[in-house]
Amino acid sequence: MCHGMFKKSWIIISLIVVFLSISYLGAQGTDTKKKIKWDKNQPIQIVSDRLDAYNEKKLVVFSGNAVATQGDKTIKADRIFLYYKKDSKAPEKPGAEDIGSAGDLEKIEAKGHVTITQGERVVTGDNATFYQDEQKIIMVGNAVMREGRNVINGDRIVVFLDEDRGVVESAEKSRVKATIYPEDKKDKKK
Repeated sequence: MCHGMFKKSWIIISLIVVFLSISYLGAQGTDTKKKIKWDKNQPIQIVSDRLDAYNEKKLVVFSGNAVATQGDKTIKADRIFLYYKKDSKAPEKPGAEDIGSAGDLEKIEAKGHVTITQGERVVTGDNATFYQDEQKIIMVGNAVMREGRNVINGDRIVVFLDEDRGVVESAEKSRVKATIYPEDKKDKKK
């Protein structure tokens, strides 16, 4: 990828983050006592060793120690792929400026040594896909979910962010395995 293309792609990514930051600030309510719900309009910040943008495919690839952060959620992986929705009204020959705004994000794929963290909940595996519109994460390959000392293993873990719930599934010849510790009643009294 030429230096000019990298510079244009970096400018686009920066504009996306700024756009999302403005959207997030405008969407915040004044009632701070309510439980903070996952806001998909929060900015996504991504750092990596390399960035490649493929305008015609509506794809941006971050490779080498890639880390994506949105709100209190963090995705770490060898590579992170951002897929943007294809616009049927788009011109035949898209340019660097046509990569799309953050609102056009379709999904994020994380590949290789994936770790997704939110508070005490940590989900690890080989590959994960985050679907922006559905606010759903699917982890496959050596999938493990940890929360505190509790551990659940399966072949596939689905986390529904808006619903604060998850599903762990096993393959046909294996089973889901869970180790769950009871709450310490001494800690509750504090």
